[in-house]
Amino acid sequence: MEPGRPALEVRFTRGRVVESRHRVHAVVADGSGEPVGSWGDGGWITVLRSVAKPFQALPLVADGAAHRFGLSEEEIALCCGSHNSEEVHMEAAASILAKAGVPATLLVCGAHAPLLAARRDELSAAGTPWTPLMCNCSGKHAGMLALAAFHGWPLRGYEGADHPLQRRMGRELASWTGAAPAEMVWETDGCGVPTFAIPLSGLARGVAHLAVAARSDGPPRRIVEAMTRHPFMVAGTGRLCTRLMEEEGGRVFAKVGAEGVYVAGDPERGLGVALKVEDGAWRAAPPALMAVLDRAGILSAGAREALGDFAEPSLRNTLGDEVGRVSVEESRCS
Repeated sequence: MEPGRPALEVRFTRGRVVESRHRVHAVVADGSGEPVGSWGDGGWITVLRSVAKPFQALPLVADGAAHRFGLSEEEIALCCGSHNSEEVHMEAAASILAKAGVPATLLVCGAHAPLLAARRDELSAAGTPWTPLMCNCSGKHAGMLALAAFHGWPLRGYEGADHPLQRRMGRELASWTGAAPAEMVWETDGCGVPTFAIPLSGLARGVAHLAVAARSDGPPRRIVEAMTRHPFMVAGTGRLCTRLMEEEGGRVFAKVGAEGVYVAGDPERGLGVALKVEDGAWRAAPPALMAVLDRAGILSAGAREALGDFAEPSLRNTLGDEVGRVSVEESRCS
């Protein structure tokens, strides 16, 4: 790896023609937080979106709420996840709230159709209405409400930037990433609670610090072990977060965020990876992550082979014929 290489491009090629390009910035940081590999602009201001969830779940464990309410590892993993709204995900979110004595009516994450098309079709055919428990962020919100209940903070209005819960989240992110709290940009996430914008290098630093901390007993290890022991709770059927952690057998943790953000950590080597697809294309994020993990020496040979459809998916037409490929290369433009 070399710091300061050109940005990566995820290229969608139809036959002999490069039809689309998605520019990607990425940083690999070591345990000291220093970049040991980068492509594109490591200073790219990145809205963290759902890659912040493992950090946002840390106070739930560190402050003692998970212990008091008897949350399982599966439930802690769900707090870190962006799930498919499969039955086990919805049950776990409801269980977190029940253990904390919080009614589901207080969830402010809103309702949307499941991310998994098969699940969406199943529920639509049954005439099941979308509910906040189906929201892919319901685990995070349930965990936030449990933490508020533990501290005796107001449950209503927990989404507000000035609520003590959200101030706690901001301090947690700042402590891991090294971002000055006053310099973090606070915006509203898709699920209604605050999200944060920091340089991509700071995000990679935070993931690397989390990876190193997970080697020792304590809240970081509990978060990482929850994710890697129960990867289905982090995403679900057919999702790269889940598949990657399954294939790597707990050696790597990973989390996707909206608008083409991805992070991954390797506790054994003390490495953290963060990337941002510049145009926000969701479809470009999995190939980009696979390419960066491979270039960083994090991806195992077995995972590379098993997850080939994420790394270099084929493009097929409505007849099922292969008409193109996806690849990741260094950009020809700086």
